[in-house]
Amino acid sequence: MTPMERVLFPESIELALRQAHPSWNSALRAGLLAVQHSQPNYLTELAQGQFLPTQNRLFAAFSLPIDATNYVLFGEGPYPREESATGVCFMDGAVQSLWQAGTGLSKAVNRATSLRNFIKMMLVAEGHLEPDNTAGGALQPIADLALTSPAKWIQTGAELQSNMLAHGFLLLNASLVFRKEVAPALDAKAWRPFLRVILQALAQQATKPKLILWGKIAEKIVDLPEAQQFEAIASEHPYNLSFITNPAMQTLFAPLHLLKQQHS
Repeated sequence: MTPMERVLFPESIELALRQAHPSWNSALRAGLLAVQHSQPNYLTELAQGQFLPTQNRLFAAFSLPIDATNYVLFGEGPYPREESATGVCFMDGAVQSLWQAGTGLSKAVNRATSLRNFIKMMLVAEGHLEPDNTAGGALQPIADLALTSPAKWIQTGAELQSNMLAHGFLLLNASLVFRKEVAPALDAKAWRPFLRVILQALAQQATKPKLILWGKIAEKIVDLPEAQQFEAIASEHPYNLSFITNPAMQTLFAPLHLLKQQHS
């Protein structure tokens, strides 16, 4: 056991570390040490208070082996609702069914604005929706088709996340936590040393992943020295309607067919 592995962090953080894939252990611990060096009391204060995500899911994004990472999709921070914040960016835990018969997208998806616009963007990218007509009326026949073709179309948010993982997406937020009493930008700043270590670890892999940056907080990651080693693609945050017709995002996601069942 290396000296780094003998360093113990607050119990809740140690429990969360156990949920990550073992290949990330050294990088995650080194990242936490960098946070501790930058702000010595930050992790202790975090563990003593309340934050999202709960259920030891702080490092849930790191579920794939480090060498299986093809993309790092950076969001801003966890959803500000306990049932929605899963530790995986843009995957709303409150969303089960994606589709609703006779309507289009389910009520849960429509409440999760970023996820709703992400799905619409993919439907436009693959030619299922016209870019100037993405409202409920246009979505209804797509939903009806999806619901009657479960062997071809995914049905749930969990299946969408599974498809993204299968393509090697590390779904990571610029800030790993949300706290009601702290501005998201401040928590994002505190986690920046951690992200620098994660990027350095990824840069040492045989194939460097692409960085996908959604929103102003995520875009600041390109200013980190370690980020200069990667190809980066930035866009507005998906809660903006303009995201639906963003050409860079359409080009990136269209070939992945994330809304279709991925058969091996």
